[in-house]
Amino acid sequence: MTTTSPAASEPPVLAALPPLAARARSVGASPVREILALTARPEVISFAGGLPAPELFDAAGIRAAYDRVLAEQPRTALQYSTTEGDPGLRAAVAGRLTVRGLPTDPDSLLVTGGSQQGLALLATALLEPGDTVLVENPTYLAALQCFGFAGARVVPVPTDADGVIPSALEELVLRERPKLLYLVPDFQNPTGRTLPLERRRTVAAVAGRHGLWIAEDDPYGELRFEGEPQPWIAGLAEAADRTALLGSFSKVMAPGMRLGWLRAPAALRRACVIAKQAADLHTSTVDQAAAARYLADNDLDAHLAKVRGAYRARRDALVEGLDSALPAGSSWNRPQGGMFVWVRLPDGHDATALLPEAVRHDVAYVPGAPFFAADPDRAALRMSFTTHTPEEIAEGLVRLSRIFG
Repeated sequence: MTTTSPAASEPPVLAALPPLAARARSVGASPVREILALTARPEVISFAGGLPAPELFDAAGIRAAYDRVLAEQPRTALQYSTTEGDPGLRAAVAGRLTVRGLPTDPDSLLVTGGSQQGLALLATALLEPGDTVLVENPTYLAALQCFGFAGARVVPVPTDADGVIPSALEELVLRERPKLLYLVPDFQNPTGRTLPLERRRTVAAVAGRHGLWIAEDDPYGELRFEGEPQPWIAGLAEAADRTALLGSFSKVMAPGMRLGWLRAPAALRRACVIAKQAADLHTSTVDQAAAARYLADNDLDAHLAKVRGAYRARRDALVEGLDSALPAGSSWNRPQGGMFVWVRLPDGHDATALLPEAVRHDVAYVPGAPFFAADPDRAALRMSFTTHTPEEIAEGLVRLSRIFG
């Protein structure tokens, strides 16, 4: 007869696992990504997502590029690659930057998994826990997440309708001694604002005088549909040796390809290459090769002209319809490009508290409060105009008007 001891039939007592890293416990999820999940129902007209219009993707041209790459160079396109990125793609990006007024050598570029990875690499290469980063207030949500994971101390710079206020920036640089200033100068996320040339020169001069790095994030610059292009801060003499310029194909080609690039001075770029080696070895070889092939075989500028025309009509539909949709005393801007309109409801309104009621009416937006590093404006909200036609935008505004009675 076989007997089983009581100890053998009882579940083992297991020790508690070590906790998650402090950074994982202190940095929250993106409210925008969570709102997108809530509004995924097809009947919802969503002004929430910062997404390019999917019907405007050049799917046929992109498919042809993949077909050519896989037919002509499958052994290299499906193989491991260098961390720095596909030489043909870097040459194409360098050429586009040079034509647009920023002379660029292909070797000064690092291909990344979207510009978001470029920002993460900069944080890894530059920031020690406790270092100070200055940001626009409000600023891009995922940048706040990125700096939070790096353990940085984030200090907001006051802004007005034209972006960071120069006197406030200088005062904060002198007082806080930051290591990095993060900016989205063109059609900023979330506000849609563009930093004027004189303020760009002031930013460059401040960085030159006081010794700090600048991360210049430019995912929207090629989506200008009126007004004159402004020069990059990276191209201004005082800041050329201390500015990392981030770019992306997500808004101009397809976000699903997850392709971006980083242009930086040699020492910083090399540090980012090493950080990328530790993160993912290299960006997808086949996606890079297809993007390079697409740029060689197609006229991206002609495609962007079509996209800009559609976005301009959608911006106009949104801006011109807001007066009838929002309560008296509301205000909003009219961006010259990009994807976003920044709205402020009258004092006493809370955009976060009103969002569930909006969703019940099958319309959505993003509350403005989470975009602030400090002192959130609860009456503010961000509205994207890119993913719906003018007719759908009009219907969405009718629905939005119902929550204000």
